[in-house]
Amino acid sequence: MEKYLINPNQKISRINKDIYGHFSEHLGRCIYEGLYVGEDSDIPNVNGMRCDVVNALKEMGIPVLRWPGGCFADEYHWKDGIGPKESRKKMINTHWGGVVEDNSFGTHEFMELCSQLGCDCYIAGNVGSGTVQEMSEWVEYMTFGGLSPMSELRKQNGREEPWRLKYFGVGNENWGCGGNMEPEFYANQFRRYATYVRNYDSEKNWIYKVACGPNSEDYRWTEEVMKRADWNMNGLALHYYTVTGDWGHKGSATEFSEKEYYTTLTKAYKMDEIITRHLEIMNRYDPKKRVDLIVDEWGTWHDVEPGTNPGFLYQQNTMRDAIVAALTLNIFNKHSDRIRMANIAQTVNVLQSVALTDGEDMLLTPTYYVFKMYKDHQDNTLLGSYITSGKAGEEGAQLPQLIESASIDENGVIYATVANTSAQDAAEIKCQVADFEVKEIKAEILAGKPGDYNSFEDKECVKSGEFSDFTACADGFTAKLPACSVVKFVIK
Repeated sequence: MEKYLINPNQKISRINKDIYGHFSEHLGRCIYEGLYVGEDSDIPNVNGMRCDVVNALKEMGIPVLRWPGGCFADEYHWKDGIGPKESRKKMINTHWGGVVEDNSFGTHEFMELCSQLGCDCYIAGNVGSGTVQEMSEWVEYMTFGGLSPMSELRKQNGREEPWRLKYFGVGNENWGCGGNMEPEFYANQFRRYATYVRNYDSEKNWIYKVACGPNSEDYRWTEEVMKRADWNMNGLALHYYTVTGDWGHKGSATEFSEKEYYTTLTKAYKMDEIITRHLEIMNRYDPKKRVDLIVDEWGTWHDVEPGTNPGFLYQQNTMRDAIVAALTLNIFNKHSDRIRMANIAQTVNVLQSVALTDGEDMLLTPTYYVFKMYKDHQDNTLLGSYITSGKAGEEGAQLPQLIESASIDENGVIYATVANTSAQDAAEIKCQVADFEVKEIKAEILAGKPGDYNSFEDKECVKSGEFSDFTACADGFTAKLPACSVVKFVIK
């Protein structure tokens, strides 16, 4: 029996709600058909935003949404997406499928979506193909309440008051699709562009500026950007995707062996090491820890579903993906002293989505249920916790079978989330909560075989439900966690 220790006396850091953020790009059917169907659609919508997806995301507890990319951001010119829709410029989405982008979803529509979701806005600006003036005017258009050319243009387009813009990314993946820049060059570009991301509200609501950070294990990028630009940034954005095979053949989303299952989870677990090493570099140049780490693209990346456009990145979502989400969110919680925000890629119909749509139909993925179960961690205080664990996988594996985190809310309620990564073996645990008199415990579980997923023919093959295979005691509980499961304990 494994020992699980939770110490309510060891309050470590606040788990920022934005760690549970999401990402939406003009890619495949994420925006169009996924989030936005237009005001004239037969699919139920409010101002063009499809009601079923919006309601599901609200129930899941979405705190922040990133837009318009991704690679698309650095070819996006915001003025093409404002004004009467019939007169908006059309463009070719060169990164994702070569389809025509009609710009019917632009700044006003994104802000409307965030308003309906009740979430904060994170916008990525165009450094790769845009100008300083273009970026500066976009910020002015969105956030300036006084008299100026851009605020007047906003009013002409139907929005009198400025919007609240919480986060602004100065470029995206500028080491790759955002301009193929060297880190030294980008650092100087960031200093220049960020200078003109003005804070028009001098009293409050200053914009949080996010610099393009490294691609997974590119530690030199972090070193050079922190060395040159840390004074003008609030956050540095890391991207890390879990790819089972290689970028040429990433592997099927639904047809995989047990060995591939463990390969996926082991690569996902590497997130902990990558975060730790980047933070070590950041701390050398920023010993006061003023600059946060942002993980604004993460998740599984499999081969597209057979018969779909390879540029649309549409993939199914199994219990394997749910375990990746659960262990990753536990890792983020453990690093909440330095991670301010994270954004899984992507919200609907692309990569590790929480929802899939087919015309007027919609389903929720196993990953959705992980986020919904974990939403209680948002804005809680991380507690000191530790679980003994064997390894999962083949002999010599480095993947822990059990990966956990625990937090406490303002009312003294403790939330503990545990992922059992083993494909075959249940785990028996004995949890002790230090200096805590347990009065009530409730639990919820998401479990299944690694390849289980929800389809439009069977939307509830995988869903969370009540968990009862535990026994409460005076200072904790014992429990048996099924193989390939995620369990949340609520301890009062």
